[in-house]
Amino acid sequence: MTQDALTEIIESRLRVALSPTELQVWDDSDAHKGHAGAAKGGGHFEVLITSDRFSGLRPIARHRLVYDALGDLMRSRIHALSINAKTPEESL
Repeated sequence: MTQDALTEIIESRLRVALSPTELQVWDDSDAHKGHAGAAKGGGHFEVLITSDRFSGLRPIARHRLVYDALGDLMRSRIHALSINAKTPEESL
């Protein structure tokens, strides 16, 4: 699977699970070449996601929702994930 395909899968899973009003996914893997996790095939990604599902939740609970949506990818294809999870009100 290419990194571009993986980025698309990440976006798709997050859209289905969290119905975001804003979603951006960046692949930062090239900046981490030679890193132990990257050498094993795991990618480094950054996610900016805005969703009503985050309303009333602390950041750790928001991150858990993202991790749950990505499921097996977190154990196999994603080595590092930076998450910026906001509510629509926080995005204004």
